[in-house]
Amino acid sequence: MAKANMTIGRAAKAAGVRIATIRFYERRGLIAQPRKPESGYRTYPDETVSRIRFIRQAQEIGFSLAEVAELLSLRADPRADCGDVRARAIGKRAEVQAKLDQLTQIRAALDELIASCPGGGNVRACTILDAMQREPAGAETATSSTTFRSR
Repeated sequence: MAKANMTIGRAAKAAGVRIATIRFYERRGLIAQPRKPESGYRTYPDETVSRIRFIRQAQEIGFSLAEVAELLSLRADPRADCGDVRARAIGKRAEVQAKLDQLTQIRAALDELIASCPGGGNVRACTILDAMQREPAGAETATSSTTFRSR
């Protein structure tokens, strides 16, 4: 268990982060910066280490720091309902699914490009580079499609 009133170095070690991460979280308002006593060393309580671990865990499952701040606010609000947290988790899962769907489309486009490549010859006749140069079929802008079509 972490020791109460730890220096920033010990708090960082106990939370499994770098000192710079603690300072960053302080600047972002995710954790409070302890006041500096006359002795010159700020000390961090166990609760801060616990909060840092919470922030890191939430980030690891995909929440942005802004979303983590919202979760922390909900956690501190005695009127908040678990359903509010659940709704945010459902929204995050939907974002992750959309990213997975997009990655699946990208993989399919790459598979198509790789299959169309003869695997040798002059780079000026490279079917992969040629496909990347073309505008996607039916696209208004170059960024509106992630797939490439052979012509």
